Amino acid sequence: MFNKITTLRDISINKMKETIKKLNKLKKEKNAVILAHIYQLPEIHNIADFVGDSLDLSRKAGQTNADVIVFCGVHFMAETASILNPKKKVLIPDLNAGCPMADMITAEKLKEFKSQYKNPVVVAYVNTSAAVKAESDICCTSSNAVNVVKSIVGDTNAENSDIIFVPDRNLGNYVRKLTGIKMNIWNGFCPTHNNFILPEYLLKAKEEHPHAEILVHPECRPEVASEADHIMSTGVMCRYVEKSTAKEFIIGTETGILYKLRKDNPGKNFYPVSSFAVCPNMKKITLAKVLDILTNMKNAIRVSEDIRQKAYRPILKMLEIKAQG
Repeated sequence: MFNKITTLRDISINKMKETIKKLNKLKKEKNAVILAHIYQLPEIHNIADFVGDSLDLSRKAGQTNADVIVFCGVHFMAETASILNPKKKVLIPDLNAGCPMADMITAEKLKEFKSQYKNPVVVAYVNTSAAVKAESDICCTSSNAVNVVKSIVGDTNAENSDIIFVPDRNLGNYVRKLTGIKMNIWNGFCPTHNNFILPEYLLKAKEEHPHAEILVHPECRPEVASEADHIMSTGVMCRYVEKSTAKEFIIGTETGILYKLRKDNPGKNFYPVSSFAVCPNMKKITLAKVLDILTNMKNAIRVSEDIRQKAYRPILKMLEIKAQG
């Protein structure tokens, strides 16, 4: 039995090595780059040219000299890359890798929401469709949302502007609390952060690891965020942990980040608030699917030119604003 298991494991390892070898060959032949979100599977982290959060990936997508961008993330991320790179081919390994939060707001719903205000200024979380971005004034990510909202007040007469924030209520409330700026917030949320990272889970983690620093994502519920030592995006979490002298951390975000944290910080320990905090859409991307689309050049993401032009400006404005931390 032991020999049989060992043989099967060796076959699996050899198959993965062969797949990676093929991918590297195809990347050179087609001048392709692989971008991966932090929530991706470990196997995707290991073959990516760059792993980061939404803001990091948006910037990399706009800076790359590659002819082909393979985006290992969810649909709106690949759309953003396509908006920034209309002359490049942007491929997503699984067209069904969507974002439930992004689906909670549509361009039609946003237009209706805007019509309720005299002078609306729309801040759209990057977790939105291209059509929603096209109806917005500026985009943001969880890492620069606070600075984005502050920039609006700096550029306009805040008393005469009705700031609308879509679609994440938790991130919106976090920004409103931190800035004191009045905003009209859409009632959307991330199911993974909102429904599976709960206060009782965090309290239990604190009891089990009393000396650990607590880092949570702003997409979490306010009652979870209130128990944290720091509230920060995934990218900022990774940078913070590397510099911190602490040796233990309780992490309140999607569990995919744990692989990168442990890999980059071997002398430190990381504990998830909840092992149930898994985004099923992020996990749809596999090594086999990446090889398939790069071999067959399928699953190209295309944004109509009229939408792309309208969405380009709010994304560009987002990229000009620094992240917190």
